[in-house]
Amino acid sequence: MEENFETILTGECGLVKDRHIIVGVSGGPDSLCLMEVLRQAGYPIIVAYFDHQLRPDSGADARMVEKTAARLMLACVIGGADVRDYAEKNKLSVEEAARNLRYRFMFDLARRRNAQAVAVGHTADDQVETVLMHFIRGSGIAGLKGMSYRSIIKTFDPEIPIVRPLLHLWREETVVYCAVHGLRPLYDSTNDSLNFQRNRIRHLLIPTLETYNPKFREALLRMSQSLKSDYAFVMESLEQAWKETVLAVEDDIVTFDLERLSAYSPGFQRNLIRHAMQTLRPNVEVTFNTLERARHLLASAAHLSRVDLKAGLQIFREERLVYICTTDAELPFDLWPQMPGNEPLPLLTPGQVPLAGGWRVVCERWRLPALAVEQAERNEDPFQVWLDAGELPESLELRARRQGDSFEPLGMDGHSQKISDFFVNEKVPQRARDRWPLLCAGDEIVWIPGYRPAHRHRLKDDTRSVVYFSVIRPSDSAPTETIV
Repeated sequence: MEENFETILTGECGLVKDRHIIVGVSGGPDSLCLMEVLRQAGYPIIVAYFDHQLRPDSGADARMVEKTAARLMLACVIGGADVRDYAEKNKLSVEEAARNLRYRFMFDLARRRNAQAVAVGHTADDQVETVLMHFIRGSGIAGLKGMSYRSIIKTFDPEIPIVRPLLHLWREETVVYCAVHGLRPLYDSTNDSLNFQRNRIRHLLIPTLETYNPKFREALLRMSQSLKSDYAFVMESLEQAWKETVLAVEDDIVTFDLERLSAYSPGFQRNLIRHAMQTLRPNVEVTFNTLERARHLLASAAHLSRVDLKAGLQIFREERLVYICTTDAELPFDLWPQMPGNEPLPLLTPGQVPLAGGWRVVCERWRLPALAVEQAERNEDPFQVWLDAGELPESLELRARRQGDSFEPLGMDGHSQKISDFFVNEKVPQRARDRWPLLCAGDEIVWIPGYRPAHRHRLKDDTRSVVYFSVIRPSDSAPTETIV
């Protein structure tokens, strides 16, 4: 048994013997077993007891843990808070409030003592109960795989891990271990209260399920262990899909490419959306119904642009983009070219003009029409255009749209269209329309970058002089080659 523990402590939990470990000790058999296992294995530990103040005798329990630690010559730190009061003020269940306060105390202590990890005494029984809780909530594979020997809970600390070395032991085994090593566990009456969901699962649901399968706990534990391997495979595939579909990740926004995201199967879409939500809100419980609401927005042909999800998050679809964001997030504008202000910007030929967000417009004169035609026919970038320079002045300007603007788009044989209608038809993002740069010669709109040029300035068979325009994205640092 000791050899098995050492393999788990080093291999699964990743612990070393030259840095302290904060060990959460409640005084029950699980946590006392964990404390003694680590002590016997030679790890430097600091005992941490958190008084939830849920029972009148909780103070006495704290003193007993402190005495046990002192007898074993272990450092001990006692903390505590009024959990019920905290739960009421923050509208949480008592269970959730107790966990939040307890973990916050242990991780604060870990940071102060430069500890390598926080260790807790979760057992195989806790694993079974946790998986059942997730199943009842409708969790996916991420919840049904249960807890891991080592994990990061970003809510409490982005670097210090929490380790659970006893996940392979049943609760009965920790009781035996304590008896063999002369440890006397404390009895916590709250473990019998049916007011808590975990206790109802432990005392009511599991015994009922064992009437169908006496080995139910072992079967569920095997299932969670099997799902861990499946989950690892899914996460590897998800990582690749994340790289292909996500355009940007910020503190309050994850931006997806709608076309690429929609190309994945519904299962992958749900997992990508869940991962985005948990990137912004670590450890948020994401249900299947929440993910389906998000997927409905992706697939909807109706004009549905925004759906509330959970925990102050929403999904927002904007033409070719999908945002998972907080409700107060300021959505970015630098994904498109935008005018830096209200005044027009002159553009000489050749020349260049900076736009907002690091974008810029470059203009060059080409004197090889045949080459321009060849390039234009092969071009797939809507932010590049080759135009007949014959009727264009040397000096053009970039400006935002104005009331009453109209445009003669390529392909409409000289028929005009209101800019407002063109933007709607081409699905230009609504937020970006007012400051979208328009290339103009006087009052005439020559080109709408990202979309179409004016019909009469297209390259023709008798074109003798060509002018080339390109809108350069902030990430595109390639130099522009001038062809004369």
